[in-house]
Amino acid sequence: MSEIAIVGTGYVGLTAGACLAHLGHRVVCYDIDEAKIDKLSKGEISIVEEGLEILVKEGLEEKRLSFVTDPQKAISESEVVFLCVQTPQQADGTTDISMVDLAVSQIVKFLPPNSVLVNKSTVPVGSAQKVFEKLQRPDVEVVSNPEFLREGSAVDDFLNPERIIIGSENQAAAQKVAEIYKKIEAPILITDPISAETIKYSANAFLVTKLSFINSIAAVCEGVGANIDAVIEGISYDSRIGDKYMKPGPGWGGSCFPKDTKSLIHMAGKAGYDFRFLDTAVTVNEEQFDRVANKIRDAVGGELKGKTVAVWGLTFKAGTDDLRDSPSIAVINRLLPEGAIVKAHDPTVPDHKEGIPSQVLVVDDPIKACEEANVVVLLTDWDDYKTIEPKQVMQHISDLNLIDTRNVFNPQEWTNSGFTYQGMGR
Repeated sequence: MSEIAIVGTGYVGLTAGACLAHLGHRVVCYDIDEAKIDKLSKGEISIVEEGLEILVKEGLEEKRLSFVTDPQKAISESEVVFLCVQTPQQADGTTDISMVDLAVSQIVKFLPPNSVLVNKSTVPVGSAQKVFEKLQRPDVEVVSNPEFLREGSAVDDFLNPERIIIGSENQAAAQKVAEIYKKIEAPILITDPISAETIKYSANAFLVTKLSFINSIAAVCEGVGANIDAVIEGISYDSRIGDKYMKPGPGWGGSCFPKDTKSLIHMAGKAGYDFRFLDTAVTVNEEQFDRVANKIRDAVGGELKGKTVAVWGLTFKAGTDDLRDSPSIAVINRLLPEGAIVKAHDPTVPDHKEGIPSQVLVVDDPIKACEEANVVVLLTDWDDYKTIEPKQVMQHISDLNLIDTRNVFNPQEWTNSGFTYQGMGR
């Protein structure tokens, strides 16, 4: 069992803290937000993430997990300290690491001699060295240990990862971090910090190119009359390609993909390389939002002014309440300037919240969103929507138009009920 401190109780920090406590370590989570720490100390979490609340309560009950606002209490007896603070994107595409700098300044004097500071936040390449220089503590090693957590499956991703990446020039420090994960069966790659940091960006960049590619192929399918479902199945049998991240949709978004791709493009440019390939994937994604908006416009007769659009799903993906860079919001923002009336439903968004345009009417039932609508658009593939039948909708909607951007519905079932059905690549 190791004595571990977590700095930051956001999505990554809370997941890491709860999971490490579950693995048997004593974990103290530190945050400056007193209200949040008070709630967490009672087992109350504000994040929608399957299994996370259970692990938080387990850790509290077994006294392996605690939450404090005092950095000294969190840090002074810890062998390993994880930095899990936000690194938002700035307007020019660079990553804002001011929260990392602030966290380091808050904890530096409390770090025990020979402890290890682990950077788990997604940070620009070279950040581990910069953190080490900022510390001015030669007795403290800095290790890069990037996270690969997907919102909606973060707990499972942490406890059952496909790999663990540890970046350090000091083998003893790397082994100390590796020891923390000894109960997890996964390959551990120990490399230098710069390579570890680059791995995180490279992985996300590769995934977004797959998503942009399959959305482009879906557009081709629509043009030539092919069925994207058959195309995906056919190419996925090729082991070199596989079937992961090969599902068309309204575009990709979230808290990581847009930020990390733009950051990598910026870093590549500073290093003297024009990453046109990745830049194109980003452009294709922006065009995907336009394609969905065009489908909606065409469905209502070419003119959006005064037309009511029912939107199913606001979060960037199912399984989370995160609205950051949501494709749903991106599409909605293309409809509103043309005078569209938007009524929306999402299982995790009971009412209007930050990130949703003020003109959007948020309702508490997906069928209610369809009242007097000219078209219904599924943008997030929540299970709540997959069981909806045409007869439930047609009693309320004005015009029988369905746009299924996640290809979750049976087209024949809806067309047989009189709906005009549009999918992606179908």
